[in-house]
Amino acid sequence: MTTPDTVDTIARVAPDGLVAAVRARRPVTRAQLQASHDALFAPVDDAEFPVAERALVAAFATRLTADDATAAHYADLAAGADAQRAAVVAALGAGSATTGPFGTYREEGLVEESTEGRRLAIDSAARDALGERLAAALEHTHLLVYRPREAAGDALDRLLESGWSIDGIVTLSQLVSFLAFQQRVVAGLRVLEEASA
Repeated sequence: MTTPDTVDTIARVAPDGLVAAVRARRPVTRAQLQASHDALFAPVDDAEFPVAERALVAAFATRLTADDATAAHYADLAAGADAQRAAVVAALGAGSATTGPFGTYREEGLVEESTEGRRLAIDSAARDALGERLAAALEHTHLLVYRPREAAGDALDRLLESGWSIDGIVTLSQLVSFLAFQQRVVAGLRVLEEASA
């Protein structure tokens, strides 16, 4: 029997069940997924992007994608890190979820596939509650989730102007990417776990 990891915990994988046995057959993949989680949520140095802010961004990013077990996990983590801002983040996440992706292609042959959709602009009351730095991070997260091909140039400049360092921006992007992957893995494992019960 393998020790449960974060994915097992969120997906509620039974330690002695079929899904746990299947996951145990891929120990390197399992270990790397947990190592990625640990690097993002228990880093050696979080000076450029504090763990509390990471939890708040994680709650927002996962809620944008789905109202599921992964979103609930990170909502709880965010509430434990900063309950006041977590409440604002939860409301923004629920109110900003949409379908996508959206964005504009510039490449010939792809222009017809461009689609317009919602852009997140956090209002002044929420900005005041969150602080400019976190508000900018959430707007950028929304961009990464729904408009990934537009997450360059001006979007990165807005983060820099809001107090983000280059290292912090890289970590923010890594966090959002990791969460998208983790959320899909958990969703799939929950389906398998329910089917094997």
